[in-house]
Amino acid sequence: MANIKQQMKRNLTNTKKKLQNASFKSSMKSAVKNVELAVTNKDLAAAQTALNFASKKLDKAITKGILHKNNAARHKSRLTKLVNSLNA
Repeated sequence: MANIKQQMKRNLTNTKKKLQNASFKSSMKSAVKNVELAVTNKDLAAAQTALNFASKKLDKAITKGILHKNNAARHKSRLTKLVNSLNA
């Protein structure tokens, strides 16, 4: 445990931010799973709307500093290929 007042404050903000990041990561992962679920059910309309929402979440994760831009791009590319496989 820190004895310095500034470090005590910093520990509090770190734990708050950790909880916020965990919550956002969870919602992001749920959005990705919803796309995969819609693809397995072969529901094109639901898959496209879920893909739009998941892309939005992934972009937001980049701006929040939760994901690296290449990581998010890889996820979006993979999900887009999945949804496009329903068209073929």
